[in-house]
Amino acid sequence: MFPGLDAAPGIAVFRNPHRRAALTPDVSAPAEGFHRSLPGYRPTPLTPLPALASALGLGSLHVKDEGHRFGLPAFKVLGASWAANRLLASGVRPTCLTTASAGNFGRAVAWAAVRLDLPAVVFLPASTVSHRVAAIESEGARVELVDGSYDEAVAMCAHVAEAKGWQVLSDVGYPGYVTIPSWIHEGYGTLLSEIAGVWHGPDPDVVVVQGGVGGIASAVTRHFRGRARIVVVEPESADCLMASAQSPAGVTAASTGDLSTRMAGLNCRIPCPVAWPVLRDGVDLFVRIHDRWTEEAMRRLHAPVGTDTRIVAGESGAAGLGALLALSDPALAETRSWLGLGPHSRVLALVTEGATDPEGYARVTGETI
Repeated sequence: MFPGLDAAPGIAVFRNPHRRAALTPDVSAPAEGFHRSLPGYRPTPLTPLPALASALGLGSLHVKDEGHRFGLPAFKVLGASWAANRLLASGVRPTCLTTASAGNFGRAVAWAAVRLDLPAVVFLPASTVSHRVAAIESEGARVELVDGSYDEAVAMCAHVAEAKGWQVLSDVGYPGYVTIPSWIHEGYGTLLSEIAGVWHGPDPDVVVVQGGVGGIASAVTRHFRGRARIVVVEPESADCLMASAQSPAGVTAASTGDLSTRMAGLNCRIPCPVAWPVLRDGVDLFVRIHDRWTEEAMRRLHAPVGTDTRIVAGESGAAGLGALLALSDPALAETRSWLGLGPHSRVLALVTEGATDPEGYARVTGETI
């Protein structure tokens, strides 16, 4: 086992050895005013779950529910719309917007494109569930299916865009393409500003956020660094951020997993080079979990106990809570103590998506929506 890696059934945790001394957090949200000006804007709810917090031995647990953002079931539209706005403000009027996606970001780009009267083409892995494909097409975009993983879709998108003169709008960077991903991650700051506007009392002690290529995690890290312990969660078969943290020099590294997870929005082999330095310097703990934990989290949110509010979350959306459930394993008591998870701790988790795969949601929860 890698030094510093601790594990229990279905979960592994790794304390970040590259974390630097806390710097002043970035709590600005330059995109917030823009988002508030858009028709249909309203803040997504910050929902307390006291019964679940008690069951997990926590003082409090709040969930930022991104399942209904501008009528889309994920937070991604915040980044796509802000980046498209900045692109046009810079004087660039593309002939076509294009992106690679596992589903949510592609739909967000399609949503932004139609409001700018631009065509959009979205490259998806061929394994993408049919409902996600249809949802993107319903926003007016053309879908191109690519044999292979999300990372192959990214490469195909970049190749076709260069050949046709299209504008890539993607939240993952690569050599020669770094500015727009930074704008997209900046756009995610609006949801953090919303949290700050309604959060009462001291800051959270622990914040749990999804990994993927690192976009939303970098926004969360910039905002909360030095104010809370930051935990990033990934699927065990797509753990590129933990793999990067385990590299001796703290450089980006590819996951060696087989990318078999149902957490489609987190199913990434390589981190975003724009996001990774922020995560390397600011994240406290990297966690990877088996799919069974996020599915259990989906069920807990779907059928809450006590007075807790029901929350509809997809596999990627429930991953943060899945990590908290997995961290309850007695074998990880030392990690819980190190994080400060206990009866007086204040915990914030993100539900980053709703049920983007209704059939999968029904399979997990036993009910359709």
